[in-house]
Amino acid sequence: MRKALTSILALGLAGPALAAGLEIDVAGEGANGTIKIDLLEDVAPGHVAQITALAGEGQYNGVVFHRVIDGFMAQTGDVQFGRADADLRRAGTGGSDRPDLPQEFSDVRFERGVVGMARAQNPNSANSQFFIMFQDGDFLNGQYTVVGRVTEGLDVLDAIKRGHPRSGAIDGAPDVMTAVRVTE
Repeated sequence: MRKALTSILALGLAGPALAAGLEIDVAGEGANGTIKIDLLEDVAPGHVAQITALAGEGQYNGVVFHRVIDGFMAQTGDVQFGRADADLRRAGTGGSDRPDLPQEFSDVRFERGVVGMARAQNPNSANSQFFIMFQDGDFLNGQYTVVGRVTEGLDVLDAIKRGHPRSGAIDGAPDVMTAVRVTE
């Protein structure tokens, strides 16, 4: 583990320090409340470092849930095109100015409340976007990087407004991560 952390620091992927979790304040017409996530730095140290660095810089604040599929998952984290005050037709197509990450697939199952990194076709293309599972999705196992688990706020997760603003398949504005804090 020490060697792995040293390698991550040497690559410049780590943020200020690997943290224990995130607190996400959600607001909108659907959900209002806080989702607490335990980050799995031992499972995906590079991805956890990237997420905590972005959260620590405030880049997730004001970003919408741009793809929310009932019975599947809620996706967010497009810090480039997913701001609540932006034209959301490109939401879900961007990332951050940080490099994409090499996959860190594991044997952790995609169960209800598990947080995974979104990516394009290339398994090494995760950047800033992540998703939270509404229910089990074993078909994702071993194909996406798991970064955490919801420990509190599943009721808030369940209330997130369904839809996809890019396709116009949402009534009104999507719900927003108003603040994302790194916790120790």
